[in-house]
Amino acid sequence: MRSAKPATARPAADPPEDEAARQREEGRVSDLRRRIDQIDDQLMKLLNSRSACAVEIGRIKRQIGLPVYQPDREKWILDRAERNNPGPLDSGAVRRVFERVIDESRRLERLAGEALGTDGKSDGQRTKNNG
Repeated sequence: MRSAKPATARPAADPPEDEAARQREEGRVSDLRRRIDQIDDQLMKLLNSRSACAVEIGRIKRQIGLPVYQPDREKWILDRAERNNPGPLDSGAVRRVFERVIDESRRLERLAGEALGTDGKSDGQRTKNNG
């Protein structure tokens, strides 16, 4: 014979003071999310500024014959990022973020260098001079 399942008690409604505290905390969450959105906007501007530098570096490296990949420079950047990290991100997290930024910068440098021919001129410059 099956035993009847005991009825589960429903939680009592939150007392008014608990509801007010919950609403305050939800408001804090909303405020912090707005702040994160603003910080994300700043990060986007900074990452794009950094990327523009990487593009220019890629062009220059191609013109003067430097390789895109420069492990000593990348190590210096990663070590510096870890050393200057005030937290709360731990060193491993900072390193991973910067590794990704460096990977994308290297990709942009390669693309910028490839846009230049071996003569150091872009396709547009070559066409203009030949036209």
